[in-house]
Amino acid sequence: MITASMLYDLVECPHRPSMDLFADPLKRDKLSPFVQLLWEKGTAYEQEVVAGLDIPFLDLTPYSMEEKEIKTHEAIENKEPLIYRGRISAGDLLGEPDLLRLEEDGYVAGDIKSGSAEEGGEDDPRPKKHYAVQLALYTDILERKGLSSKREPFVWDIHGKEVTYELDELTGKKDPTTLWNIYQETLDEVRRIVNRTENSTPAYSSKCKLCHWKTECMKTLKNSDDLTLLPELGRTKRDVLLNEIQTVDQLASTEIEQFIEGRRTIFRGIGIKTLEKFKARADLVKSENPQPYAKEIIELPNSEKELFFDIEVDPMQNFCYLHGFVERSNTDIDTEKYEAFYANDLSNAAEEGAFADAWQYICANQPCTIYYYSKYERTIWRKLQEKYPDVCSAEEIETLFDPVNTIDLLEVVKKYTEWPTRDHSIKTLAQYLKFNWRDTDPSGAASIEWFQRWSENKDEKIKERILQYNEDDCLATRVLLDKIQRLNII
Repeated sequence: MITASMLYDLVECPHRPSMDLFADPLKRDKLSPFVQLLWEKGTAYEQEVVAGLDIPFLDLTPYSMEEKEIKTHEAIENKEPLIYRGRISAGDLLGEPDLLRLEEDGYVAGDIKSGSAEEGGEDDPRPKKHYAVQLALYTDILERKGLSSKREPFVWDIHGKEVTYELDELTGKKDPTTLWNIYQETLDEVRRIVNRTENSTPAYSSKCKLCHWKTECMKTLKNSDDLTLLPELGRTKRDVLLNEIQTVDQLASTEIEQFIEGRRTIFRGIGIKTLEKFKARADLVKSENPQPYAKEIIELPNSEKELFFDIEVDPMQNFCYLHGFVERSNTDIDTEKYEAFYANDLSNAAEEGAFADAWQYICANQPCTIYYYSKYERTIWRKLQEKYPDVCSAEEIETLFDPVNTIDLLEVVKKYTEWPTRDHSIKTLAQYLKFNWRDTDPSGAASIEWFQRWSENKDEKIKERILQYNEDDCLATRVLLDKIQRLNII
């Protein structure tokens, strides 16, 4: 039977449903504490929402499997206005929507999500495809059974919003399609995987980090010398290249001029500069003694004082709980000291206080050069300013993050350097440079899980673990900066 979770997983990773169905379950990685936390938070939020409902509903949670499906159909026949935790099926489709709501002469399905129902910016909110395919499966089953009201399922999300997913509306101007078309394509692909008429293959991406098949897939990717082991060469670009180039070694030994026709390459969606970039990365990885290098002169500020900046955020609660800085004078590591501004509870007052203290710290250390890694810090500080406008103005935030004196090192890495690594994350690059985090499980996801546990019991050892991890993130940024400034130009 094809389930909503299979469709969800396929949107996230086209290889995961195949692994879940056919791979040896003993080769799964241990479930990460963060993923376990996500499940627990999702369940807790769903229970909270249901407990707060002020409308009557039928709860089918006590039942399972066939009995639950029978009870669901009895409830539908009785025209129950709201059914919680039902089970419906048609043909090879099986769904367990959180909600079935009677509207007019039929039912619409809904899910309760502990995340936002939409993605994209506030000016361009869009339904999430991995939610949409789940809701579409429920709608498809209802239609096949003659029970559907309309193709407009809904999500109750973490913000308390009900967001309607209009499955037949066009999703974009550049590539006009509908969520229903996306669902049908996803469903066809899952069917091919289930029936083994299509073989999926792994591809390296940032989403691999939390997957329980990471170790097994990485073995496959390394053994096959897969092209996705090159930074920014993802599954889509890999699949476009495959007819001509199958491995990193083959790309390194190939003259790419043969694939260039005028101002374009023969590869759809891959321009000449992009192909040259991937070629250079393959050459570097396959060289005898691969060393990172600068592609041109890198001009960085010469400042007496430097601040290396990193924040920690719980996206499930939209809460920034830590702003950390390593301060250094005259590029002397002996002068380094760590400053942290921590929200001591989950209140808005604590979040605002930590933000205000971090802002005052930066102001007191002017003039200085600030280094951070990726635009996440800037994005979060913009949101914090909107939430707490008394701390500083929007203009002050933009002035702070002026690239003249506040440097995003990820942009420097991507624009000016090449590295013999499979990605450009700060963890990967700093560990390549022999920097070691003191924690045995260093990751932003782990920090979120630690903060959740700390917020429940206020264990000072957990808080110290969070602070130590954040300090190491700041130090890793400093290690990377020092190496960038010493790179040879090729």
